[in-house]
Amino acid sequence: MDRKGKVIILVAPSGGGKTTLARRLFKEFEDLKFSVSATTRPPREGEEDGKHYYFLEEADFNQKIKENAFLEWEEFYGGKKYGTLRSEVDKKLNSGYFVLLDIEVKGAVNIKEIYGDECLSLFIKPPSIDVLKQRLTNRGTEDNETLALRLQRAKEELTYADQFDQVIINDDLDTAYEEVREAVLKFMNKN
Repeated sequence: MDRKGKVIILVAPSGGGKTTLARRLFKEFEDLKFSVSATTRPPREGEEDGKHYYFLEEADFNQKIKENAFLEWEEFYGGKKYGTLRSEVDKKLNSGYFVLLDIEVKGAVNIKEIYGDECLSLFIKPPSIDVLKQRLTNRGTEDNETLALRLQRAKEELTYADQFDQVIINDDLDTAYEEVREAVLKFMNKN
């Protein structure tokens, strides 16, 4: 490929459906590559370094912050940090790929500022907070405290929706995917 790639960002509150939508995009678009994030949290069972995340020690992560190696980074529940490595994204872009970022709201706003028109930012919005709460409850991965934190964070994240190129309401997964797919096709100049 002789062209430089572009960035596509999917953002949604936890339980909003962005991971499922991203998986469907990867099955359909071979020139779409995932940007592996870095984190200070330990690997979960089955996760591999460099495939699911780059698992870094706290000191290494902090050094990369000082070196401006991240396009964006954020600290979450329990003090764990997550970030998007500039080198990871640029390597794929320079190879001509479209790079999909599955990141948090504030980081997405920062990356959109960096890449401008070379970045498509999509905000995946749940139909309501009640629906989001039900989705998170149905996953069975949250205790009451974590559920409350995620819902509070979701309410804050929803206030950023108007800063994205497009807001897609995920009330029905197939309908939401078609809207995401159309936006991506247009951005890739494939329709």
